[in-house]
Amino acid sequence: MSLHRDAHAVLAGWTAPTPDEEALRAEFVAHLEAYENGMWRECAPGHLTATTAVLSHDGTKVLLTLHPKAGMWLPMGGHCEVTDATLAGVALREATEESGIPGLVLLDGPLALDRHKVWCHPPHSWHLDVEYGAIAPPGAEAVISDESLDLRWFPVDGIPELSDEATRRLARRARALLTAA
Repeated sequence: MSLHRDAHAVLAGWTAPTPDEEALRAEFVAHLEAYENGMWRECAPGHLTATTAVLSHDGTKVLLTLHPKAGMWLPMGGHCEVTDATLAGVALREATEESGIPGLVLLDGPLALDRHKVWCHPPHSWHLDVEYGAIAPPGAEAVISDESLDLRWFPVDGIPELSDEATRRLARRARALLTAA
């Protein structure tokens, strides 16, 4: 199965938790049906990305990166690559690369969807972001990558103002899924 088909199947089969996300889910599916290259950054109208909220092993903290282009504390995430086989794999790869933490365990997902303007194309281009959660092993230590200005653990209920509601929502949903297990 190609990454495009996997993403289509994941999104077509996902039950959105809110009406707004249901509208995004339908938009993302329609995007994939309209653009065979809808997974790749060269798809200028927009392209799928994957984001992952990395939680501490006990779910009390979330690891955020100080994003150099956005200037905000955000979860790990990024673009699909030709070597990726699944959307969940993109989420785990990006989280591992950007956190420097080996042994992350991806939670069942997606947990949320978000659509935001991008910095990798001219104005009016979009990231169609499929969001996941992952759990770090006990004692995990983050290592700052070239893609980050800083990495810090924050309490899930204490994400700094220099962030956004999508980050807070994703961290809360990941924690709820972890603690329900």
